[in-house]
Parts: sequence; C-alpha cells; structure tokens
Amino acid sequence: MEHRKALLRNLVTALFQYERIHTSVAKAKEARRLAERLITFAKRGDLSARRHVARFVYREGVAKKLFDTIAPWYATRPGGYTRIVRIGKRRVGDASEVVFLELVKSDEQKAEDRKVREAREEAKAEAKKKGKSAAAAAERAAEQAGVKPKKEKPEREKKAPKATAEKKGKAQKGGEKGAADKKAATAAKGKSRKAGGD
Repeated sequence: MEHRKALLRNLVTALFQYERIHTSVAKAKEARRLAERLITFAKRGDLSARRHVARFVYREGVAKKLFDTIAPWYATRPGGYTRIVRIGKRRVGDASEVVFLELVKSDEQKAEDRKVREAREEAKAEAKKKGKSAAAAAERAAEQAGVKPKKEKPEREKKAPKATAEKKGKAQKGGEKGAADKKAATAAKGKSRKAGGD
C-alpha cells in the first residue's frame, strides 16, 4: 500500500510540475482522481487546503505553483481539470498502453505557450547563425515575450576517474603494497637470483 501511495504522489507532483506526464492508462486514471481533488483544494486556497496539499505533494515549489498558477486557471471551471490522451503506443516490457496525462488549458493559455515556444525557437536559430549560446538567446527571447524563462539545471562538473586501487578499496596504506607493487617486487627478486646464480 505504501509503494502505491508513493507512486501516485510522484505522478501527481510531476503532473503539476511539468503539466504533462507520460505513463500507463491505469496509473493515469488513478493519478487523475488525486490531481483533480488537489486542484479543488487549491481553488479553496485557505490554510487548511494548503496544509492538505503540502502533505501530499512532495516539493514545496510545486505546491506553491499549484496554488499561485494552476488553481487560478480553473477558477470558473467546476471540474475536469485533467485530460488523458491515448497515444497508441505500447510499452516494451509489459505491452501496457501508454498515455499522456495533462492539465487542460484554455485557448488563451495555449496561444501564450505557443508564442513562448516560437520565440525560443527563433532565438535558438539566431544564436546558431551568430554563434552565441542557444540558452542565453532563449532566455532573452522569453524575457522579451514577457514570460519567466525556465531555469535549466547547471551541468555537473566531471570528476577525474579514481585510481583503480582506490576504486577497489585497496588504497596503499603505510607498509602495505598494492598488487602491482607486489608483482614488480617478485619480478625484481627473480631477476636478481638469475643474475647472482650465473
């Protein structure tokens, strides 16, 4: 039971964060129930509703987005905040049908999203022509369109690979010798015996 609850919490959190998720039909139908209830709570907007949503949604930022951004979209809508779109594919492992679970948006919201998307694509194309970074150009285009640019995660610095002795937990300490040192010492002894015996 706990795994099921955690799975649904993850799905609903991802739905509110990305506004569209890719999952199986059964998971989408269950997550849809919970997402619609949470949106209804968010429309209420009182302290009790905030606490109820915060218990279920994993990330604070996503809960804030639910109350500040998503709930106002549906202020006049009595229900039906999500949509399941069947995409006709089957999953490779278990052949279950795959769907998109997405938040329903008004025509104005779709037009605004389209403008932002087009502005980003134009900025990327211009950046390629000029040789500038595409990310910086996309941010400028989004600012010009009057929309907050999405923050991308910074790339992690690549660490140098560890020495093989460290990886295996056989770091050389004090008087202990690694495997390579032992082989070299044995080979040196063998050469000295041959040289001394002649």
